[in-house]
Amino acid sequence: MKLTESATADSVAARTNLDGIALKPTECDVTVAADLPLGLVCLDYEGREALPDADALAGLAEAADLRVTTPVRADGFDPRGDDSLVETLPDAASRVLVAGHGAYLSETERKRAVAPRLGDAAAAVRAVGGTPWVGTEGVERLALAAGGVQYDLLSRSTERDVRGLRAAGFDGELALYAPVVPTDDEDDVLDAVGDYAARRRPVREALPEEAATDAAATGRAREVLSKAVRDFALVGDPETVGERVRDLKDHGVDYVVGYPATGVDALR
Repeated sequence: MKLTESATADSVAARTNLDGIALKPTECDVTVAADLPLGLVCLDYEGREALPDADALAGLAEAADLRVTTPVRADGFDPRGDDSLVETLPDAASRVLVAGHGAYLSETERKRAVAPRLGDAAAAVRAVGGTPWVGTEGVERLALAAGGVQYDLLSRSTERDVRGLRAAGFDGELALYAPVVPTDDEDDVLDAVGDYAARRRPVREALPEEAATDAAATGRAREVLSKAVRDFALVGDPETVGERVRDLKDHGVDYVVGYPATGVDALR
């Protein structure tokens, strides 16, 4: 990877031990990834209009191991329909195959069958010598059947699930996506990922009705959220995050990709 001079070994990103960063094109200029000492960049999909142009993608692919999230149900990435956007991706860019978040899909796209498209897309990636990463959220069994690197969300059962897969003989690679909040300021943590954690069913069920899910949370709600954010996100000072990342790898995770929930600058 080619790094700029500002990417130093003592940066926050380096101290977290993350392998890569996940960026949302609507939130930042994705080229900032070249300023971080992380060799892997994953771009989230936020709709066709938010996809960075070919030049920006090519520049990132030269600077890092670039992986672009491509929803197999979305026009432009549909292996059983319009897959024209695949041809616009740089040859050096790899793909993360996902079913696609409904918020970024049309009603027609949301109705398309995931299983056959996931299989076809994985086969297409392999046909050109690549190894697909396959997003597992909501389609865990389909993702496992499609093969490739399994790309999961951090949860309170991650360590147990990974141990189970390894004990059962799974020897493929496992990647993990997690929001990262490199601070131990509790208000900042809850503002960044309290709502994210509150959307998880066990957390939602444990929270009092109509409770605040950010720094304004008090009492029982704050207690539930303070634990939950540490189950579903990488939270704490950079060294604490780094210890958690090392622990996840000790359990069998190969790559940990962090989404900077408080902004990219927090990882500098």
